[in-house]
Amino acid sequence: MAEGRYIRIVSLWIHSDMEAAFGAYERDAARLMARHAGRIESAVRVEPGGGGDPPSEVHVVSFPDLAAFDSHAADPETLKMGSRRAEIIARTELLVGYPAGLY
Repeated sequence: MAEGRYIRIVSLWIHSDMEAAFGAYERDAARLMARHAGRIESAVRVEPGGGGDPPSEVHVVSFPDLAAFDSHAADPETLKMGSRRAEIIARTELLVGYPAGLY
């Protein structure tokens, strides 16, 4: 892995009619990530259409390193949010990446 922050690209499919709950959940999730020096670098709402089954939203999330991410994932409050997350988010796909530099 390249040097720098540990980056995850997170594609999220939100259950229908759960957009408001999703926003509240994400604000709480961002607060918990910040405890471990993590942050949502970018969040993009995906327009429906264009074929296939696109996600509702895509996030670029970063932590200082994998250990900080693991600490966040094991945080009891993060674990406690799991059932709330399942009510709001239907599906998640994850990729791990690193900065590619400027083009």
